[in-house]
Amino acid sequence: MNSTNPELKRSISLSLLTLYGLGNILGAGIYVLIGKVVATAGIFTPWSFLIASLIAGLTAFTYAELSSRYPLSAGEAVYLQAGFEKKLLSAGVGILIILAGIVSAAAIARGFVGYFQQFWSLPAPVVITLLVIALGSLAIWGIVESVRVAALFTLVEMLGLAIIIWVALPDSATLGASLTAIATPTEFGEWNGILLGGILAFYAYIGFEDMVNVAEEVRNPVKTMPLAILIALVVSTSLYMVVALVAIASGPIAELGFSEAPLALIYQRAAGTSPTLISAIAMVAVVNGALIQIIMGSRVCYGLARQGWIPAILGRVHPRTRTPVVATLMVSGSVLVMALWLPVETLARATSLLLLVVFALINLALWKIQRNPELGQAGFSVPHWIPVAGFAASVAFLSYQLLAGIMA
Repeated sequence: MNSTNPELKRSISLSLLTLYGLGNILGAGIYVLIGKVVATAGIFTPWSFLIASLIAGLTAFTYAELSSRYPLSAGEAVYLQAGFEKKLLSAGVGILIILAGIVSAAAIARGFVGYFQQFWSLPAPVVITLLVIALGSLAIWGIVESVRVAALFTLVEMLGLAIIIWVALPDSATLGASLTAIATPTEFGEWNGILLGGILAFYAYIGFEDMVNVAEEVRNPVKTMPLAILIALVVSTSLYMVVALVAIASGPIAELGFSEAPLALIYQRAAGTSPTLISAIAMVAVVNGALIQIIMGSRVCYGLARQGWIPAILGRVHPRTRTPVVATLMVSGSVLVMALWLPVETLARATSLLLLVVFALINLALWKIQRNPELGQAGFSVPHWIPVAGFAASVAFLSYQLLAGIMA
Protein backbone atom coordinates (compact mmCIF):
# COMPACT_ATOMS: atom_id res chain seq x y z
CA MET A 1 0.00 0.00 0.00
CA ASN A 2 1.21 3.50 -0.79
CA SER A 3 1.75 5.12 2.60
CA THR A 4 1.42 8.60 1.09
CA ASN A 5 -2.12 7.83 -0.08
CA PRO A 6 -3.60 5.35 2.44
CA GLU A 7 -7.15 4.04 2.07
CA LEU A 8 -9.88 3.11 4.51
CA LYS A 9 -9.65 -0.37 6.04
CA ARG A 10 -12.33 -3.07 5.64
CA SER A 11 -12.85 -4.22 9.21
CA ILE A 12 -16.57 -3.91 10.05
CA SER A 13 -18.59 -7.14 10.37
CA LEU A 14 -22.37 -7.64 10.01
CA SER A 15 -22.90 -7.53 13.77
CA LEU A 16 -20.85 -4.36 14.21
CA LEU A 17 -22.55 -2.67 11.26
CA THR A 18 -26.02 -3.57 12.55
CA LEU A 19 -25.20 -2.24 16.01
CA TYR A 20 -23.67 0.86 14.43
CA GLY A 21 -26.93 1.54 12.60
CA LEU A 22 -29.10 0.72 15.59
CA GLY A 23 -27.02 2.99 17.78
CA ASN A 24 -27.75 5.90 15.47
CA ILE A 25 -31.44 5.10 15.04
CA LEU A 26 -32.14 4.46 18.73
CA GLY A 27 -30.27 7.48 20.08
CA ALA A 28 -31.71 10.93 20.62
CA GLY A 29 -34.85 10.19 18.63
CA ILE A 30 -36.44 8.08 21.35
CA TYR A 31 -34.49 9.16 24.43
CA VAL A 32 -34.91 12.91 23.85
CA LEU A 33 -37.70 13.57 21.36
CA ILE A 34 -40.43 11.20 22.49
CA GLY A 35 -41.60 13.87 24.93
CA LYS A 36 -41.86 16.38 22.07
CA VAL A 37 -43.85 13.86 20.00
CA VAL A 38 -46.22 13.28 22.93
CA ALA A 39 -46.65 17.05 23.32
CA THR A 40 -47.72 17.24 19.65
CA ALA A 41 -49.69 14.02 19.08
CA GLY A 42 -50.94 13.31 22.61
CA ILE A 43 -52.47 9.87 23.10
CA PHE A 44 -52.06 9.22 19.38
CA THR A 45 -48.25 9.15 19.64
CA PRO A 46 -48.04 5.49 18.48
CA TRP A 47 -49.74 6.55 15.23
CA SER A 48 -47.03 9.17 14.70
CA PHE A 49 -44.32 6.55 15.10
CA LEU A 50 -46.18 4.12 12.83
CA ILE A 51 -46.49 6.67 10.01
CA ALA A 52 -42.83 7.67 10.40
CA SER A 53 -41.79 4.00 10.26
CA LEU A 54 -43.71 3.38 7.03
CA ILE A 55 -42.10 6.37 5.29
CA ALA A 56 -38.63 5.47 6.56
CA GLY A 57 -39.17 1.80 5.75
CA LEU A 58 -39.86 2.36 2.05
CA THR A 59 -36.67 4.36 1.66
CA ALA A 60 -34.70 1.85 3.75
CA PHE A 61 -35.48 -0.83 1.15
CA THR A 62 -34.29 1.54 -1.56
CA TYR A 63 -31.03 2.10 0.32
CA ALA A 64 -30.65 -1.66 0.77
CA GLU A 65 -30.61 -2.24 -3.00
CA LEU A 66 -28.43 0.76 -3.80
CA SER A 67 -25.89 -0.16 -1.13
CA SER A 68 -25.49 -3.60 -2.72
CA ARG A 69 -25.01 -2.03 -6.17
CA TYR A 70 -22.59 0.73 -5.11
CA PRO A 71 -20.83 -0.10 -1.80
CA LEU A 72 -18.91 3.18 -1.60
CA SER A 73 -18.47 6.04 0.86
CA ALA A 74 -20.55 9.13 0.07
CA GLY A 75 -23.24 6.62 -0.89
CA GLU A 76 -26.06 9.04 -1.71
CA ALA A 77 -23.89 11.13 -4.01
CA VAL A 78 -22.71 7.99 -5.81
CA TYR A 79 -26.29 6.70 -6.16
CA LEU A 80 -27.47 9.97 -7.70
CA GLN A 81 -24.51 10.06 -10.08
CA ALA A 82 -25.44 6.56 -11.27
CA GLY A 83 -29.08 7.51 -11.68
CA PHE A 84 -28.87 11.03 -13.11
CA GLU A 85 -25.23 11.49 -14.20
CA LYS A 86 -25.33 15.08 -12.94
CA LYS A 87 -22.13 15.91 -11.08
CA LEU A 88 -23.53 19.12 -9.59
CA LEU A 89 -26.63 17.35 -8.26
CA SER A 90 -24.58 14.49 -6.82
CA ALA A 91 -22.12 16.82 -5.08
CA GLY A 92 -24.98 19.02 -3.83
CA VAL A 93 -26.80 16.08 -2.26
CA GLY A 94 -23.56 14.85 -0.71
CA ILE A 95 -23.15 18.25 0.92
CA LEU A 96 -26.79 18.09 2.06
CA ILE A 97 -26.05 14.75 3.74
CA ILE A 98 -23.04 16.23 5.52
CA LEU A 99 -25.16 19.18 6.66
CA ALA A 100 -27.92 16.86 7.86
CA GLY A 101 -25.38 14.87 9.86
CA ILE A 102 -23.98 18.03 11.41
CA VAL A 103 -27.44 19.34 12.33
CA SER A 104 -28.48 15.95 13.68
CA ALA A 105 -25.34 15.62 15.83
CA ALA A 106 -25.95 19.14 17.12
CA ALA A 107 -29.52 18.18 18.09
CA ILE A 108 -28.19 15.13 19.89
CA ALA A 109 -25.56 17.18 21.73
CA ARG A 110 -28.29 19.59 22.88
CA GLY A 111 -30.39 16.64 24.04
CA PHE A 112 -27.48 15.30 26.06
CA VAL A 113 -27.58 18.34 28.34
CA GLY A 114 -30.98 17.53 29.88
CA TYR A 115 -29.86 14.09 31.06
CA PHE A 116 -26.38 15.26 32.08
CA GLN A 117 -27.87 17.92 34.33
CA GLN A 118 -29.68 15.18 36.25
CA PHE A 119 -26.23 14.54 37.76
CA TRP A 120 -24.16 17.73 37.51
CA SER A 121 -25.19 21.37 37.19
CA LEU A 122 -22.74 22.61 34.59
CA PRO A 123 -23.72 25.32 32.09
CA ALA A 124 -25.08 23.91 28.83
CA PRO A 125 -22.38 25.51 26.62
CA VAL A 126 -19.62 23.90 28.71
CA VAL A 127 -21.26 20.47 28.56
CA ILE A 128 -21.80 20.68 24.80
CA THR A 129 -18.24 21.85 24.12
CA LEU A 130 -16.61 19.08 26.18
CA LEU A 131 -18.87 16.45 24.61
CA VAL A 132 -18.13 17.44 21.01
CA ILE A 133 -14.37 17.63 21.64
CA ALA A 134 -14.39 14.15 23.19
CA LEU A 135 -16.43 12.61 20.36
CA GLY A 136 -14.36 14.25 17.65
CA SER A 137 -11.21 12.88 19.26
CA LEU A 138 -12.68 9.36 19.41
CA ALA A 139 -13.73 9.54 15.74
CA ILE A 140 -10.17 10.50 14.80
CA TRP A 141 -8.69 7.65 16.87
CA GLY A 142 -9.82 4.88 14.47
CA ILE A 143 -12.89 3.36 12.80
CA VAL A 144 -12.67 -0.04 14.52
CA GLU A 145 -12.27 1.59 17.91
CA SER A 146 -15.08 4.05 17.18
CA VAL A 147 -17.50 1.41 15.91
CA ARG A 148 -16.73 -0.94 18.80
CA VAL A 149 -17.48 1.84 21.26
CA ALA A 150 -20.67 2.61 19.30
CA ALA A 151 -21.66 -1.09 19.38
CA LEU A 152 -21.15 -1.27 23.15
CA PHE A 153 -23.16 1.90 23.64
CA THR A 154 -25.92 0.47 21.42
CA LEU A 155 -26.27 -2.58 23.64
CA VAL A 156 -26.57 -0.24 26.62
CA GLU A 157 -29.25 1.79 24.75
CA MET A 158 -31.28 -1.35 24.04
CA LEU A 159 -30.93 -2.42 27.68
CA GLY A 160 -32.31 0.97 28.75
CA LEU A 161 -35.36 0.65 26.52
CA ALA A 162 -35.92 -2.92 27.76
CA ILE A 163 -35.82 -1.66 31.37
CA ILE A 164 -38.35 1.07 30.56
CA ILE A 165 -40.68 -1.45 28.94
CA TRP A 166 -40.28 -3.96 31.79
CA VAL A 167 -40.88 -1.42 34.56
CA ALA A 168 -43.55 0.76 32.93
CA LEU A 169 -45.55 -1.70 30.79
CA PRO A 170 -49.10 -1.42 32.14
CA ASP A 171 -51.36 -4.36 33.01
CA SER A 172 -53.53 -5.83 30.31
CA ALA A 173 -56.62 -3.83 31.29
CA THR A 174 -54.80 -0.47 31.18
CA LEU A 175 -53.02 -1.40 27.96
CA GLY A 176 -56.30 -2.47 26.38
CA ALA A 177 -57.92 0.83 27.36
CA SER A 178 -55.01 2.75 25.82
CA LEU A 179 -55.25 0.81 22.57
CA THR A 180 -59.00 1.39 22.43
CA ALA A 181 -58.55 5.12 22.99
CA ILE A 182 -56.08 5.51 20.12
CA ALA A 183 -57.73 3.08 17.71
CA THR A 184 -59.87 5.53 15.77
CA PRO A 185 -58.61 9.11 15.35
CA THR A 186 -61.35 10.82 13.34
CA GLU A 187 -61.13 14.58 13.80
CA PHE A 188 -58.94 16.83 11.66
CA GLY A 189 -57.17 18.16 14.75
CA GLU A 190 -56.24 14.63 15.82
CA TRP A 191 -54.79 13.73 12.42
CA ASN A 192 -53.01 17.07 12.21
CA GLY A 193 -51.37 16.34 15.57
CA ILE A 194 -50.49 12.82 14.42
CA LEU A 195 -48.82 14.07 11.23
CA LEU A 196 -46.97 16.87 13.02
CA GLY A 197 -45.85 14.34 15.61
CA GLY A 198 -44.83 12.05 12.76
CA ILE A 199 -42.49 14.75 11.46
CA LEU A 200 -40.69 14.68 14.80
CA ALA A 201 -40.94 10.89 15.12
CA PHE A 202 -39.40 10.55 11.66
CA TYR A 203 -36.20 11.91 13.19
CA ALA A 204 -36.16 8.85 15.43
CA TYR A 205 -35.79 6.61 12.35
CA ILE A 206 -32.94 8.54 10.82
CA GLY A 207 -29.77 6.51 10.94
CA PHE A 208 -30.14 3.64 8.50
CA GLU A 209 -28.99 5.94 5.68
CA ASP A 210 -25.78 6.68 7.57
CA MET A 211 -24.78 3.03 7.41
CA VAL A 212 -24.04 3.22 3.68
CA ASN A 213 -21.36 5.83 4.24
CA VAL A 214 -19.02 3.37 5.94
CA ALA A 215 -19.43 0.84 3.09
CA GLU A 216 -15.74 0.99 2.16
CA GLU A 217 -14.89 -0.19 5.68
CA VAL A 218 -17.35 -3.13 5.69
CA ARG A 219 -16.45 -6.73 4.96
CA ASN A 220 -18.37 -8.19 2.00
CA PRO A 221 -20.53 -5.03 1.68
CA VAL A 222 -22.69 -6.33 -1.22
CA LYS A 223 -24.35 -8.84 1.12
CA THR A 224 -23.70 -7.24 4.50
CA MET A 225 -25.06 -3.73 3.83
CA PRO A 226 -28.67 -4.63 2.83
CA LEU A 227 -29.05 -7.20 5.60
CA ALA A 228 -27.77 -4.87 8.30
CA ILE A 229 -30.04 -2.01 7.15
CA LEU A 230 -33.17 -4.16 7.26
CA ILE A 231 -32.34 -5.79 10.61
CA ALA A 232 -31.74 -2.36 12.17
CA LEU A 233 -35.06 -1.04 10.83
CA VAL A 234 -37.13 -3.99 12.11
CA VAL A 235 -35.57 -3.96 15.58
CA SER A 236 -35.90 -0.18 16.02
CA THR A 237 -39.53 -0.11 14.82
CA SER A 238 -40.51 -2.87 17.24
CA LEU A 239 -38.91 -1.10 20.18
CA TYR A 240 -40.38 2.30 19.27
CA MET A 241 -43.95 1.08 19.04
CA VAL A 242 -43.81 -0.57 22.45
CA VAL A 243 -42.11 2.43 24.09
CA ALA A 244 -44.69 4.79 22.53
CA LEU A 245 -47.52 2.71 24.03
CA VAL A 246 -45.80 2.67 27.40
CA ALA A 247 -45.36 6.45 27.25
CA ILE A 248 -49.04 7.26 26.73
CA ALA A 249 -50.13 4.72 29.35
CA SER A 250 -47.65 5.89 31.98
CA GLY A 251 -49.71 8.76 33.36
CA PRO A 252 -50.51 12.40 32.59
CA ILE A 253 -48.99 13.13 29.18
CA ALA A 254 -48.84 16.92 29.56
CA GLU A 255 -45.93 16.69 31.99
CA LEU A 256 -44.12 14.24 29.74
CA GLY A 257 -44.37 16.68 26.84
CA PHE A 258 -42.47 19.35 28.75
CA SER A 259 -39.77 17.05 30.15
CA GLU A 260 -36.15 17.42 29.01
CA ALA A 261 -35.55 13.80 30.13
CA PRO A 262 -38.80 12.03 29.19
CA LEU A 263 -37.75 8.40 29.63
CA ALA A 264 -36.32 9.20 33.05
CA LEU A 265 -39.72 10.64 33.99
CA ILE A 266 -41.54 7.51 32.76
CA TYR A 267 -39.20 5.31 34.78
CA GLN A 268 -39.59 7.45 37.91
CA ARG A 269 -43.39 7.30 37.68
CA ALA A 270 -43.48 3.54 37.15
CA ALA A 271 -40.76 2.47 39.59
CA GLY A 272 -41.30 5.13 42.23
CA THR A 273 -37.55 5.51 42.59
CA SER A 274 -34.83 7.83 41.37
CA PRO A 275 -34.29 7.65 37.59
CA THR A 276 -30.50 7.69 37.98
CA LEU A 277 -29.99 4.45 36.05
CA ILE A 278 -32.14 5.48 33.08
CA SER A 279 -30.60 8.95 33.00
CA ALA A 280 -27.14 7.40 32.84
CA ILE A 281 -28.19 5.04 30.04
CA ALA A 282 -29.84 7.91 28.17
CA MET A 283 -26.57 9.83 28.32
CA VAL A 284 -24.82 6.86 26.71
CA ALA A 285 -27.53 6.64 24.02
CA VAL A 286 -27.28 10.31 23.17
CA VAL A 287 -23.49 10.25 23.07
CA ASN A 288 -23.62 7.26 20.73
CA GLY A 289 -25.89 9.01 18.25
CA ALA A 290 -23.65 12.06 18.10
CA LEU A 291 -20.51 9.94 17.64
CA ILE A 292 -22.05 8.05 14.72
CA GLN A 293 -23.18 11.26 13.02
CA ILE A 294 -19.66 12.70 13.24
CA ILE A 295 -18.22 9.50 11.76
CA MET A 296 -20.80 9.56 8.99
CA GLY A 297 -20.25 13.21 8.10
CA SER A 298 -16.49 12.76 7.87
CA ARG A 299 -16.87 9.68 5.63
CA VAL A 300 -19.15 11.54 3.23
CA CYS A 301 -16.53 14.31 3.06
CA TYR A 302 -13.92 11.65 2.32
CA GLY A 303 -16.04 10.07 -0.40
CA LEU A 304 -16.86 13.38 -2.08
CA ALA A 305 -13.22 14.46 -1.99
CA ARG A 306 -12.11 11.15 -3.53
CA GLN A 307 -14.63 11.73 -6.33
CA GLY A 308 -13.06 15.15 -6.90
CA TRP A 309 -16.25 17.01 -5.99
CA ILE A 310 -14.94 18.93 -2.94
CA PRO A 311 -11.39 19.98 -1.90
CA ALA A 312 -8.97 17.06 -1.85
CA ILE A 313 -7.69 17.89 1.64
CA LEU A 314 -10.99 16.56 3.07
CA GLY A 315 -10.18 13.16 1.55
CA ARG A 316 -6.80 12.76 3.18
CA VAL A 317 -6.48 9.73 5.46
CA HIS A 318 -3.97 9.72 8.30
CA PRO A 319 -1.45 6.91 7.73
CA ARG A 320 -1.54 5.74 11.36
CA THR A 321 -5.19 6.11 12.39
CA ARG A 322 -6.50 5.42 8.85
CA THR A 323 -9.22 8.03 9.43
CA PRO A 324 -9.98 11.29 7.54
CA VAL A 325 -8.66 13.65 10.22
CA VAL A 326 -9.23 16.99 8.46
CA ALA A 327 -12.80 16.05 7.53
CA THR A 328 -13.50 14.91 11.10
CA LEU A 329 -12.20 18.17 12.53
CA MET A 330 -14.33 20.17 10.11
CA VAL A 331 -17.49 18.19 10.93
CA SER A 332 -16.88 18.32 14.70
CA GLY A 333 -16.29 22.08 14.64
CA SER A 334 -19.50 22.62 12.68
CA VAL A 335 -21.46 20.44 15.11
CA LEU A 336 -20.22 22.54 18.01
CA VAL A 337 -21.30 25.80 16.37
CA MET A 338 -24.78 24.50 15.55
CA ALA A 339 -25.31 22.93 18.97
CA LEU A 340 -24.48 26.19 20.72
CA TRP A 341 -26.74 28.15 18.39
CA LEU A 342 -30.12 26.39 17.96
CA PRO A 343 -32.62 24.49 20.20
CA VAL A 344 -33.04 20.72 19.87
CA GLU A 345 -36.55 20.77 18.36
CA THR A 346 -35.51 23.19 15.60
CA LEU A 347 -32.45 21.07 14.83
CA ALA A 348 -34.52 17.88 14.68
CA ARG A 349 -37.07 19.40 12.30
CA ALA A 350 -34.29 20.76 10.09
CA THR A 351 -32.64 17.34 9.93
CA SER A 352 -35.91 15.68 8.94
CA LEU A 353 -36.54 18.28 6.22
CA LEU A 354 -33.06 17.91 4.72
CA LEU A 355 -33.24 14.14 4.68
CA LEU A 356 -36.73 14.03 3.17
CA VAL A 357 -35.34 15.98 0.21
CA VAL A 358 -32.49 13.48 -0.07
CA PHE A 359 -34.82 10.47 0.32
CA ALA A 360 -37.09 11.70 -2.49
CA LEU A 361 -34.11 12.03 -4.84
CA ILE A 362 -32.60 8.68 -3.81
CA ASN A 363 -35.87 6.86 -4.52
CA LEU A 364 -36.11 8.56 -7.90
CA ALA A 365 -32.50 7.56 -8.66
CA LEU A 366 -33.21 3.88 -7.96
CA TRP A 367 -36.33 4.04 -10.16
CA LYS A 368 -34.17 5.29 -13.03
CA ILE A 369 -31.40 2.76 -12.35
CA GLN A 370 -33.86 -0.16 -12.33
CA ARG A 371 -35.19 0.96 -15.72
CA ASN A 372 -31.71 0.79 -17.26
CA PRO A 373 -30.82 -2.87 -18.01
CA GLU A 374 -27.24 -1.90 -18.87
CA LEU A 375 -26.58 -1.31 -15.17
CA GLY A 376 -27.30 -4.98 -14.39
CA GLN A 377 -28.86 -6.55 -11.30
CA ALA A 378 -27.97 -5.86 -7.69
CA GLY A 379 -27.06 -8.48 -5.14
CA PHE A 380 -30.23 -7.40 -3.34
CA SER A 381 -33.22 -6.16 -5.37
CA VAL A 382 -36.60 -4.66 -4.44
CA PRO A 383 -39.79 -4.47 -6.54
CA HIS A 384 -40.09 -1.49 -8.89
CA TRP A 385 -42.99 -0.04 -6.90
CA ILE A 386 -40.83 0.44 -3.76
CA PRO A 387 -38.85 3.48 -5.01
CA VAL A 388 -42.01 4.96 -6.55
CA ALA A 389 -43.89 4.67 -3.25
CA GLY A 390 -40.84 5.91 -1.34
CA PHE A 391 -40.59 8.97 -3.57
CA ALA A 392 -44.31 9.77 -3.22
CA ALA A 393 -44.27 9.31 0.57
CA SER A 394 -41.15 11.47 1.01
CA VAL A 395 -42.54 14.28 -1.15
CA ALA A 396 -45.92 14.18 0.62
CA PHE A 397 -44.34 14.26 4.08
CA LEU A 398 -41.94 17.02 3.05
CA SER A 399 -44.79 19.09 1.62
CA TYR A 400 -46.83 18.68 4.78
CA GLN A 401 -43.87 19.73 6.92
CA LEU A 402 -43.29 22.85 4.83
CA LEU A 403 -47.00 23.71 4.85
CA ALA A 404 -47.19 23.24 8.60
CA GLY A 405 -44.17 25.53 9.02
CA ILE A 406 -45.75 28.24 6.85
CA MET A 407 -49.05 28.09 8.73
CA ALA A 408 -47.47 27.96 12.20
